[in-house]
Amino acid sequence: MVDYHVTNNQPLSADGTAPYMAQSDEWDRDLLLDPAWEKQQRKTFTAWCNSHLRKAGTQIENIDEDFRDGLKLMLLLEVISGERLPKPERGKMRVHKINNVNKALDFIASKGVKLVSIGAEEIVDGNAKMTLGMIWTIILRFAIQDISVEETSAKEGLLLWCQRKTAPYKNVNVQNFHISWKDGLAFNALIHRHRPELIDYDKLRKDDPVTNLNNAFEVAEKYLDIPKMLDAEDIVNTARPDEKAIMTYVSCFYHAFSGAQKAETAANRICKVLAVNQENEQLMEDYEKLASDLLEWIRRTIPWLENRTPEKTMHEMQQKLEDFRDYRRVHKPPKVQEKCQLEINFNTLQTKLRLSNRPAFMPSEGRMVSDINNAWHGLEQAEKGYEEWLLNEIRRLERLDHLAEKFRQKASIHESWADGKEVMLTQKDYETATLSDIKALIRKHEAFESDLTAHQDRVEQIAAIAQELNELDYYDSPKVNARCQKICDQWDTLGSLTHSRREALERTEKQLESIDELYLEYAKRAAPFNNWMEGAMEDLQDMFIVHNIEEIQGLISAHEQFKSTLPEANKEREAIQGIQSEVQRIAAQNNIKLSSSNPYTSITPQSINSKWDKVQQLVPQRDHALQEELERQQSNDHLRRQFANQANLVGPWIQNKMEEIGRISIEMDGTLEDQLNHLKQYEQSIINYKPNIDKLEGEHQLIQEALIFDNKYTTYTMEHIRVGWEQLLTTIARTINEIENQILTRDAKGISQEQMHEYRASFNHFDKDHSGTLGAEEFKACLISLGYDVENDKQGDAEFARIMGIVDPNNTGFVTFQAFIDFMSRETTDTDTADQVIASFKILAGDKNYITADELRRELPPDQAQYCIARMAPYTGPDAIPGALDYMSFSTALYGESDL
Repeated sequence: MVDYHVTNNQPLSADGTAPYMAQSDEWDRDLLLDPAWEKQQRKTFTAWCNSHLRKAGTQIENIDEDFRDGLKLMLLLEVISGERLPKPERGKMRVHKINNVNKALDFIASKGVKLVSIGAEEIVDGNAKMTLGMIWTIILRFAIQDISVEETSAKEGLLLWCQRKTAPYKNVNVQNFHISWKDGLAFNALIHRHRPELIDYDKLRKDDPVTNLNNAFEVAEKYLDIPKMLDAEDIVNTARPDEKAIMTYVSCFYHAFSGAQKAETAANRICKVLAVNQENEQLMEDYEKLASDLLEWIRRTIPWLENRTPEKTMHEMQQKLEDFRDYRRVHKPPKVQEKCQLEINFNTLQTKLRLSNRPAFMPSEGRMVSDINNAWHGLEQAEKGYEEWLLNEIRRLERLDHLAEKFRQKASIHESWADGKEVMLTQKDYETATLSDIKALIRKHEAFESDLTAHQDRVEQIAAIAQELNELDYYDSPKVNARCQKICDQWDTLGSLTHSRREALERTEKQLESIDELYLEYAKRAAPFNNWMEGAMEDLQDMFIVHNIEEIQGLISAHEQFKSTLPEANKEREAIQGIQSEVQRIAAQNNIKLSSSNPYTSITPQSINSKWDKVQQLVPQRDHALQEELERQQSNDHLRRQFANQANLVGPWIQNKMEEIGRISIEMDGTLEDQLNHLKQYEQSIINYKPNIDKLEGEHQLIQEALIFDNKYTTYTMEHIRVGWEQLLTTIARTINEIENQILTRDAKGISQEQMHEYRASFNHFDKDHSGTLGAEEFKACLISLGYDVENDKQGDAEFARIMGIVDPNNTGFVTFQAFIDFMSRETTDTDTADQVIASFKILAGDKNYITADELRRELPPDQAQYCIARMAPYTGPDAIPGALDYMSFSTALYGESDL
């Protein structure tokens, strides 16, 4: 098979030009030409050649005859290439014609076209197939080869251009260069897209292809200077029109509208820039909203946490504590995630702005990441203070409840004792009593005074408890104070009445001679013993509150000591009862008629025995209560150990993971994607650890519900664990975000994996302390290692100062790895600039210094056109017209003032 075409994948020729790639579906010259195709090619190629030859004042009539002497062939090549060929030979002999054709073929070959099996002899002899093949090769090289749309070339590029231009038109679907053009609508659509005033497209009918084709050919010839290269009837009557003829004719439309193509390219550039800006603005709006919502939540939450208004009862304060736990478990965790996401969004936005040469994003006042962190710190401080206050307040209320109950018990006992004492002290029984009765009354009064003195301690205790309740701001203090005052007033009255009665009895004491010593001894011993029993019963029923095993063990020890005194107390009881027995024996022996009761005391042997029995009952009850409390404290101690065992595992685990993340962030194992996958797997392993935190939270809640406020078995508190866990989640998320930003930078700037490894290796080599940053001198050494001339001379210092201004604009004295790769990518890659965008707008504006809204709507997609119109200021230059817009200032503003 003979092939006079060449592929685009050929190596460069000697002069550096790229050879042309023939399409894989080109027609086979060894097969017979379809007569219809040959006719179309003759007409099209002849018209195409004449469209160029007329510029030199000549033309051809017969394509396989008029090129035989090589003269017009050489002239055609000079016109279309703009170059001079060697001087032709003017002789009429065959050898002269062959030499001229060879000069033309040599020129074609010099442009990177490899001519296979096409010889000058075939052209001179008028070989139609060879001549048409040669012309087609010229058309491909000089009219089609340089067409490129989105990095495609030649036939694919021309086809893609046609598809894009005709996409909006009904009944047009360009898929090839043959049958897609038979109905003529595609030709008309191409013209209408660029010159809508030349064609009324809506009046064309798909079922009238001849009219459609002739309309397009005539309009193209009359208004676009594109000669008629095809016959409508030939195209319609051919099952498959010749592809080369269609391509040749369509390429003329492409070149005729090349100016519009430049405008399209400019519009694409502007659309790209605007799309980046719109996306960035949306990210900024999202950041502002998320920051505002988070700050508003913090603003609303802090006053609640700072509210220190105490409740009156333990139940109400425990409800406050439960509300605080709900806040910790339910309300705060989503806000922690929002705060982390906010930082990630901010870092991603700043990276995208750097990659698109946009100025850094400055959030509105009060919404910086640092402001969020400060507000968050304030929230956590308020949170910590609120929890401490709650627990202290619960302890205070617990203490108050205990004191209030103790006050009520002691007051009730005292009031029960004092009941009737005033009546007893004010009676005048001594006025009518016998001497013995008087002496008995004196002894009885002495016993009462002893009893009264014994009760002094209880009254003082009642007053002291009432005072403590007042100091602790007990909610029912007025009632306590009133009761305490009544007791104290009554006590003063009893003291005064006791003194008055003693004086009265002493006035009549001279008349009293007979005293029953046994009764008196009984009364004196029975009263303190009775008081001791009452005190013992009071102590055995006394409420207690302890917080650890040591305290309850101390109470148990004191109770054991009390029980050890019971035998001696029983001896005293038996001795007192013995006195009463002795009285009965003497009375019996001497026939003395005794009164029904001891005249000196109301304490009967039966009451002593009854109270003694009561003490005997209370002792085992006290044993049981203390044992229950011991078991509760042992349970609390178990809860402490259980929490401590888990906390002592979780705390070091979190610290270890934080250190591992720090090591991972400076290592270079595999590609960035490998590192990202590794980090995400690492993040998942951390997330999988969450049940351990939840378990610890559950154990912590059990501790709080048990009102346990200390734990000697661990230095970790739940607050430490929570903060560490939140920091761990934030750190791994931030590290993943850094790698994602590095991938964004790498892909946007075209950095290879090897370059990224080189940058990381250089950075890590000079990051001696593994801090993730380089000091100024470390950074200078790193630059020198990469080939930068920043040695210590005037020029080198100036260059280093320039670079530091880029990588450390805030003069912190440190360079992060992200700033380092941003700088390296900026030094080695090209990006859009304000000047490029201005140049693109200038193309759309037809070289004017301003652009109109109609031009923007015509050249840009609707949403981006409206975006520009809404943001462009009116143009005020000397050549301004109504409605003119200033695209220069707008383009410059996209990149910040630094690009002016």
